[in-house]
Amino acid sequence: MISFECDYNNGAHPKVLNNLVKYNNVKTTPYGSDEFSERAKERIREACGMPNAQIFFLTGGTQTNATTIDSMLYQYEGVICVESGHINVHECGAVEFTEHKIITLQGKNGKMDSKVLDKYLDDFMHDGNNAHAVYPGLVYITFPTELGTIYTAKELDEIYQVCQRYEIPLYIDGARLGYGLMAADNDISLPYLARHCDVFYIGGTKIGALCGEAVVFTNRQAHKHFFSIQKQHGAVIAKGALIGLQFEALFTDNLYFDLSRHAIDMALKMKKIFQQKGFEFYIDSPTNQQFVILPDALVEKLSKQIIFTHWGQAPGHRTICRFVTSWATTEEELEELEQIIS
Repeated sequence: MISFECDYNNGAHPKVLNNLVKYNNVKTTPYGSDEFSERAKERIREACGMPNAQIFFLTGGTQTNATTIDSMLYQYEGVICVESGHINVHECGAVEFTEHKIITLQGKNGKMDSKVLDKYLDDFMHDGNNAHAVYPGLVYITFPTELGTIYTAKELDEIYQVCQRYEIPLYIDGARLGYGLMAADNDISLPYLARHCDVFYIGGTKIGALCGEAVVFTNRQAHKHFFSIQKQHGAVIAKGALIGLQFEALFTDNLYFDLSRHAIDMALKMKKIFQQKGFEFYIDSPTNQQFVILPDALVEKLSKQIIFTHWGQAPGHRTICRFVTSWATTEEELEELEQIIS
């Protein structure tokens, strides 16, 4: 069976593995203070155009979100996101487990609207009883969104302006960051994104690494004891070089962006296959997640030969199906998909 279930169902890119093997016998200092992690951080700072950025390596997305969000909030504060936001729907209450409420706003196509955010914050600040409510202490968005859509540079700027006006930090979940940056119509560069938020993370797990996410505090706003908070969350690994070596490889010779672009190329070819067969799409995604509406009978047939996600039900005995490409998707897999559908 071929799998379009997710973008982390392969191991790691050969160049990442080669870097791990090459330095396997080097004795490194623990907990991420090794030379490879420092080199990786410098390359990320250069790619972001942020020479003073503070960078921390963690192992996975949920761990990264829970740890970072917890580090930025007081006990009485919550985090704002759209109702379809990843921390709200696909992290099993990890943020609430840190005793911080998720405050949800209505989104559109997976995206937060700056006007909706502004109205919520304005209403909250003018509420004479807000001392009795969970205080909004952080705004969270994803790039790309949970539905594979992306913000324009203008939309991101407008959201960040609202955050700055109310003195609330903006946090961008970048689990699939590369796939958003390399999308065909994207007008946001990595340096632009870094300048329009207070913290974000660069996902490695879904883009060529065995594991690993790089949290980037752009304005030196990391909690002064962030490492200790990491430790509390079980988010520090003794062999920190494991992640540093992987990011060093990913940010050498443009590899991270080349891998991301490949996934987008494969996704657009996949999209064309479904379009030519006349299938409807649940949402128009320019990234590596494609949401196709298929008849239930075809879904049952495809499920015997292809692994994909059943996202939800659609009217008329149909199912919303998510097909995901990755840095490792091949032309042969797409050809096989086309033959099976035919």
